[in-house]
Amino acid sequence: MKRLKILFVIDSLGGGGTERSLAELLPFLIQAGFTPIIACFYHREGVESEVIRRGIDVRFLKGRGLFTWVKQLRHLIKIEQPDIVHTMLANANLAGRMAAIGSPTVVISSLVNTPYLPVRFRDPRINVLKFRLVQLIDAVTSHLLTTHFHAVSQAAKDAAVSSLGLAPERITVVERGRDPNRLGLPSVERRLQARQQLQLAEQDEVIVNIGSHEYQKGQKYLLEAFVALSSVHPRLVLLVAGRQGNLTNELENFKEHLGLNGQVRFLGHRQDVAEILAAADLFVFPSLYEGLPGAVLEAMALGLPIVASNIAPVREAVEENRNAILVAPTSSAELAKAIAALLDDRDKALAYGRHSRKIFETRFTLQQSAERMIELYQKVAALK
Repeated sequence: MKRLKILFVIDSLGGGGTERSLAELLPFLIQAGFTPIIACFYHREGVESEVIRRGIDVRFLKGRGLFTWVKQLRHLIKIEQPDIVHTMLANANLAGRMAAIGSPTVVISSLVNTPYLPVRFRDPRINVLKFRLVQLIDAVTSHLLTTHFHAVSQAAKDAAVSSLGLAPERITVVERGRDPNRLGLPSVERRLQARQQLQLAEQDEVIVNIGSHEYQKGQKYLLEAFVALSSVHPRLVLLVAGRQGNLTNELENFKEHLGLNGQVRFLGHRQDVAEILAAADLFVFPSLYEGLPGAVLEAMALGLPIVASNIAPVREAVEENRNAILVAPTSSAELAKAIAALLDDRDKALAYGRHSRKIFETRFTLQQSAERMIELYQKVAALK
């Protein structure tokens, strides 16, 4: 069988779920005989050093702007002649599709989010007219310049069919996976050690949230819920791990206004997310929209009970009332009630956590995801 060459086009190798998924897929591709090349637009703290340390061919494009990127990518495609150009994330999707015009390579784009849902347009930072133009350009280039699509969930596929008008048969769903060896196993000993490292007491009730400081992640509602809980649970601690973003200052000010400086910690981007999860009693995920929540998968790998927004991608990942309690998005009252239900019933929380680990082992290990991605690449390459 021919050794397939894949050019991955991605905005950066930062710390998001898409970047993590790509980083963990690469060793499987090499083992299966693929030759990966990654083209990035800029540097960002995350998985970049990990990928480079593995000896992966990473090219950082020079300059800024769509047409600058397209020109360099066209040259890269001409020189390297990849069998597949795989684009992921918004800027990379557009630049990669345009760069491949006229080349014999096939183009696959990953659908990693549900960006055009009505809730997105409630973000006060969104320029609605500009964003509708982005949606139109995405739709046109999807129809005319993209061979096939990879969706990380059925919800992401359904959203693309609805918002971009894509034919369902052009989209293959392959769920994300996570490396159980990297994440490790939950244990009492590990929990105690992780708490010592984070300066947490054994008696603390620890909630963890993973996500960047953006409107999408709904962390404001988690802070509101925390206020309602803290008087009844005086040893309650909230750890939020994730890079700074558009809402960082607002969240910091809100935390101070609510008087939560001693109980809520914004940890920033962390490389030790698995240890932070290992220290937790409960994982809370109040996101307003997602593709497939990688942070929830990692929390399940660490055997945590889940409280999360009742949105389609989360429903795909968890089993309601077996390992997770789902609540209405933006409802701090429902969040508080669900968190209290698990904090106040330790046996139930432990049972939910055990089932979380079972779901992870059954559906979301990296091996399973990687095997299906390899099948997809072979299928798409045959369309060349």
